[in-house]
Amino acid sequence: MIKFKRRTVPEYISYALIVAVGVILDQITKMLAVRHLRPIDTLPLIEGVLHFTYVENRGAAFGMLADARYVFIITSTIMILALSVYLILGYAQNALYASSVCLIISGGIGNMIDRLALGYVVDFIDFRLINFAVFNVADSFVCVGAGLLILALVIDLIKEAKAKKSGDGKDNE
Repeated sequence: MIKFKRRTVPEYISYALIVAVGVILDQITKMLAVRHLRPIDTLPLIEGVLHFTYVENRGAAFGMLADARYVFIITSTIMILALSVYLILGYAQNALYASSVCLIISGGIGNMIDRLALGYVVDFIDFRLINFAVFNVADSFVCVGAGLLILALVIDLIKEAKAKKSGDGKDNE
């Protein structure tokens, strides 16, 4: 069961800082991509493995649902608000939950800024070793945040299973 935990002002400040730093890093890297990669298209860092390639993504992940800009804006807004409420009301049980939610929020905001200002999202990290879609820092924050959230949930499930098992052992004695 999710429990409400009252947060302190320093915790709220740290949440805001994580989100703000994430958005700033994302926007700076996208600004650099526009300025330096748009004119040359791609810059190999490790030939055939990792390139910086300028892409204007008008869809979702991997360019799916191109030109559904308003669907993404509405969906992203709802998710950013829902996760913010979850965080502000103190439902994030520990630092791992809170950090993961902050990363997801910052990534969502970073891509939302592009969609609102440009009509597309600037992508530039081109991992070619496995023929992966071109992505950006905000996408990385969302994926890492989601991965950390899954990790937090798995840790909690393991703790609950151990507690239940040790509780069952006591009842049987």
